[in-house]
Amino acid sequence: MTKEEIANLEKAVSKAKFKMSQAASELHDLIEDRLLQEFENIPPFAETSYKAALEWDSLRKKLEEAKKD
Repeated sequence: MTKEEIANLEKAVSKAKFKMSQAASELHDLIEDRLLQEFENIPPFAETSYKAALEWDSLRKKLEEAKKD
């Protein structure tokens, strides 16, 4: 992988981490602030957080492998 490709992958990892953090924050806010009124929304918020974490983890692992080469 070229240095440019690694740099692009680093940016993708950073963006995915930000997206994951936003999703986790939204889930946290739901639970902390609106749980009694919106508890039925927990599954979709949790699913969004989980998918964002999977995306970040996949990109992070790909970056680790690219840096080994």
